[in-house]
Amino acid sequence: MASEKELIQKATAMLDMAYAPYSNFPVGAALECDDGAVYTGCNIENASYGLTNCAERTAAFKAISEGHRRFTRIVIAAKCEDYAWPCGACRQVLNEFGGPEMEVVCLNGAGDAAHVKLGELFPHGVDSVWLGK
Repeated sequence: MASEKELIQKATAMLDMAYAPYSNFPVGAALECDDGAVYTGCNIENASYGLTNCAERTAAFKAISEGHRRFTRIVIAAKCEDYAWPCGACRQVLNEFGGPEMEVVCLNGAGDAAHVKLGELFPHGVDSVWLGK
């Protein structure tokens, strides 16, 4: 398992990889799976805004494409005054593979961290009960 410091470093490093020419708001993420594997991601914007992908989903889709199905923790970094909270779409994707107990660590531009469980951010997400699983 990675230390929180390692995940913070990985998420912060991804800020330089972000493609954010429209919002000028780079975001980086480091996602930890239940076996300790870590996947990173950055936001990737597109002139057609609906085709933009967030850092959290980039990391999640990389992990999923490599066969991982259980997430335990994610660190999200941005250079803003407030914390870099995940959007609703990212919350739903993380809920699918991490559930309400998944740890979410959000950083602000000063490097301060806020720790929450995904269920606190997303108390009524669509889960496997709705999907008949």
